[in-house]
Amino acid sequence: MTRFDTTAVHAGREDLAALGVHVPPIDLSTTYPLDGVVTGGASYELLATGGRPGPEDSLVYQRLWNPNVDRFERSVAQLEGGDGAVAFASGMAALTAVLTASVAAGRPHVVGCRPLYGGTDHVLASGMLGTRVTWTTPDRVAEAITDDTGLVLVETPANPTVDLVDLAAVVARAGDVPVVVDNTFATPVLQNPLALGAGLVLHSATKFFGGHGDAMGGVVVGGEEWLTRLRQVRAVTGGVLHPLAAYELHRGLQTLPLRVRAQQESAAVLAERLVEHAAVKAVHYPGLKECDPTGLVGTQMSGPGSLLAFELAEGFESAARVAAGCALITHAVSLGGVDTLIQHPAGLTHRPVTADARPDAALLRLSVGLEDVEDLWDDLDRALLA
Repeated sequence: MTRFDTTAVHAGREDLAALGVHVPPIDLSTTYPLDGVVTGGASYELLATGGRPGPEDSLVYQRLWNPNVDRFERSVAQLEGGDGAVAFASGMAALTAVLTASVAAGRPHVVGCRPLYGGTDHVLASGMLGTRVTWTTPDRVAEAITDDTGLVLVETPANPTVDLVDLAAVVARAGDVPVVVDNTFATPVLQNPLALGAGLVLHSATKFFGGHGDAMGGVVVGGEEWLTRLRQVRAVTGGVLHPLAAYELHRGLQTLPLRVRAQQESAAVLAERLVEHAAVKAVHYPGLKECDPTGLVGTQMSGPGSLLAFELAEGFESAARVAAGCALITHAVSLGGVDTLIQHPAGLTHRPVTADARPDAALLRLSVGLEDVEDLWDDLDRALLA
């Protein structure tokens, strides 16, 4: 078995030499020829019910299967250590498929541990997919589980406060209920929830996997039973990842380890400087000792990551001025790209969250990119002083 960085470069590309190419070909076909009615029908039934095609099967239709999507899925599965993966058109489409599969299995109840990404919080709180949610803290998961609980959902580091959750402890409290971990902030470079007993791992692939802000997707990694159910949901609902996006996301995995580690290095520097800044009331970053009292960085996570949040001493108005006042750093949602982004969660990504669970209005979230850290600090410092 190859080491992580080698796997990131080569996974999903094992057959390229035999094909006589150096990079994966892009298959944009929306439909595929059928050998006959009987064999075509058998292939359709296999794919529509969540199966994987064999060499003798037609791929039938892009909504059911695509070679580029399959390559990306196999690569992510290897990096996360799962049986396989299922990719979707966005992170929210991936989450929707997980919730839909749980409801279809007669398990509509979800235990959610806030904070979560605002879109995740919103879809759970709305109940629009037939779920009902009990909000709780990681230490009280066991008390929230009922006979029809299908999932326990956590995110660590959490969006937007980068709070850490002890995954092994949550898994133990959840018992037989699958724990779904949103691993978007950490990526498999820094954290592997399946190794800690999680049932499913969810990523917004739009973020670190793509890494350049130009490809959208989502992916779920887990065991074969769940994979079959999720492929069936995808086939029926049509939330398939486009093959060109799959190609771009697969390519992004090749540089993922290098990007994550370099971004993390700069984030640590910025966090330490923000702690000392007179305009800043508090800094949230797993690399700061006070933000990781139980020592999860170094055990559960191999590093603190490249996301941080900080609260302005003068509240919302000050936060709004800083977000708008950055020149090099882009004021925009999303994260994990090569360029640094800043945003105000309470007014943007977490706007739909109920007031009692919404982030502090003085808080800004920073996704650190690959720029020179001194240029980033100069930009931040100017905006803070202004």
